[in-house]
Amino acid sequence: MAVQHWLESLRAAKKTCILQDGRRKVHFLFSDGKEMAEEYDHKTHELLVRKWKQKSALGAYGQWLIEVGEAAPPVVGVLQPDFLKENSSNPVFMRKDTKTSFQWRIRNLPYPTEVYSVTADKKERCCIVRTTNKKPMPAGSGRERPQFCPCK
Repeated sequence: MAVQHWLESLRAAKKTCILQDGRRKVHFLFSDGKEMAEEYDHKTHELLVRKWKQKSALGAYGQWLIEVGEAAPPVVGVLQPDFLKENSSNPVFMRKDTKTSFQWRIRNLPYPTEVYSVTADKKERCCIVRTTNKKPMPAGSGRERPQFCPCK
């Protein structure tokens, strides 16, 4: 039943589409005031980005909430309203949907892929990413393992 309601609201939404930078960008404006923007690769028709925006209780629009894909990098030199930002070297989790699968991708992992193991917990319905205890120290971190030379 929820699928039927979703299809009806999608059909009733006001739609705008443009082709820009090799991407097909589709903007949906729903009757309840919500907005959805999707970006597709022009050649493969693969969904690259899906984001949502809705009005607050006072009628002001907030930030875009990214559901699929990753946000565009901020323009250098432009001040953002946030004063605190997370470290750009932290791992980033993103969802990617293709015609044949749903994928979760992790970017900015600090160690080689051999260090990580991924398992699925059916009971908790989640994916677990673990690291081994034998991780190499990143170069320049100030925590390098000391190198000893035999003295004569």
